[in-house]
Amino acid sequence: MDVFGVMIGLVLLFGIATLVLAVVGTVKAAKAVAAKVGKHEANARRAVETATLKAKTYTKIGPPAQIATVRLKLRTALDGTRQVLEGGLAGDSQLGESLALLTRLDAHAAELDGELRVLEREPDTARIAAKLPELRERAERITHAAETMRWAAQDRMQRFADDELSRLSQECESEAGALRHWDTGAGSGASGTGASGAGAAGGSGASRAAGAPGVARAGLTDGKGRPSAEDLLGLADPLAKLAQRLRKPSTGTSAGPSAG
Repeated sequence: MDVFGVMIGLVLLFGIATLVLAVVGTVKAAKAVAAKVGKHEANARRAVETATLKAKTYTKIGPPAQIATVRLKLRTALDGTRQVLEGGLAGDSQLGESLALLTRLDAHAAELDGELRVLEREPDTARIAAKLPELRERAERITHAAETMRWAAQDRMQRFADDELSRLSQECESEAGALRHWDTGAGSGASGTGASGAGAAGGSGASRAAGAPGVARAGLTDGKGRPSAEDLLGLADPLAKLAQRLRKPSTGTSAGPSAG
């Protein structure tokens, strides 16, 4: 009875553990899906806002168009810099520090964009004219900082690519030199044959037979120079002897009349 109770307890514990693991896995999966959905939603919202700002720059006139231009330029500079830094982060870990600085810069840009949105709804044109130069100057500072990091990252990537290409070119040249190593061996062989006379001529002939350019050599898998099936089975000698025996009678009959 005690054993039966222990087994029931173990089964219950196993079921509870399985249930807990299932709940934890479900929660993690839900959070991952929510994060992915939130990211896509934020990207979609930013795309709609960017398209709206572009439309305002063409359809609006006066201060609203100026404010939309400042907001669009600010957003474009930050987005372009983020794409460059995130794209090169996998190959250059130092860009992570630049990405952290860009995140802090993006926070200032978000505050400025909020002030520009408030100013965009301001009905008093005099206040807009008074506040817009200050906000534009702040936007230009943020834009310049973002563009400076983007240009520096691009120059860094290009420099690394040029260095890698130079190293690769040197390795290819070294490999080409190694592939042309037969030139040195042929030259030393030729000088040796000139010094040794007739014996060298024989050696030269042997080298030509061994593998000089233009002479086909039998390979391991090309079927040339490989032993026949008779040789492999040891039937070459018996077959030759049988052929000789079959030829003997014909030779004897032809020799008889001629002798008579």
